Amino acid sequence: MRVFDPHIHMTSRTTDDYRRMAGAGITAVVEPAFWLGQPRTNPGSFADYFDSLLGWEPYRASQFGVRHHATLALNPKEANDPRCKGVLDLLPRYLDKDGVVAVGEIGYDSMTPAEDEAFAAQLELAREFALPALVHTPHRDKAAGTRRTLDVVAASGIEAQRVAVDHLNEVTVAPVKDSGCWMGFSIYPETKMSPPRMVEVLKRYGTERVLVNSAADWGHSDPLLTLATGQAMLDAGFSADDVDLVLWRNPVSFYAQSGRLDLSEIEKTEGTYAGSSIARGGS
Repeated sequence: MRVFDPHIHMTSRTTDDYRRMAGAGITAVVEPAFWLGQPRTNPGSFADYFDSLLGWEPYRASQFGVRHHATLALNPKEANDPRCKGVLDLLPRYLDKDGVVAVGEIGYDSMTPAEDEAFAAQLELAREFALPALVHTPHRDKAAGTRRTLDVVAASGIEAQRVAVDHLNEVTVAPVKDSGCWMGFSIYPETKMSPPRMVEVLKRYGTERVLVNSAADWGHSDPLLTLATGQAMLDAGFSADDVDLVLWRNPVSFYAQSGRLDLSEIEKTEGTYAGSSIARGGS
């Protein structure tokens, strides 16, 4: 079973995690920029963080045979801190770099006016740099937050197929599916989805445009829960091809829209993904 985790925060994980992941077949990851748990007080902190996501972390991953890409953004939680607003001016020089395959995580935490402003501005950056967008839905009042998210995405003019709306559940999946956006699900202990719940969603809504991730970070999380979901799919009667679609080909197709996804060392025999050539874009 080959696995591409499309949303995992490896900065918060250990080298032992990389070793376990590679041994389990998780050989490609995307790490979205997010809130580190400790508030940052100026844009310079983000610059150092972005540099690490594009330099140190891909190198660290490569030592264990894992291909690492990143998405960059001012995350929704810190969009509310006026000291961080300058990150929006900092982003353009980073979004043009190799290894950046989307703008994210963007979206909502508490659905404030400041979050509205940052969300809209970063969707425009995604359009400007021809990148997909990875959107975070709020932990609280998720149904309303998802509806508001889809309204903002529609108003932005970005194509729906270039947007992944993440952290969905049984309540929020239907409107996202109807919108044409990609549907992201985090398999995360206690607070998000579990493998059995994910299987039921797949039975009802199908496997197209579905992204399954671990969202593993500094909290109680497990970077092998994507693999556990694949096994749960097989146990429930899904085919090996279904599992490969959800855990590999779907994330490849979504992030290949950036023109920067490079899995050439992993899949040497395949020259294209979803109709797009593997490319090292940016500068």
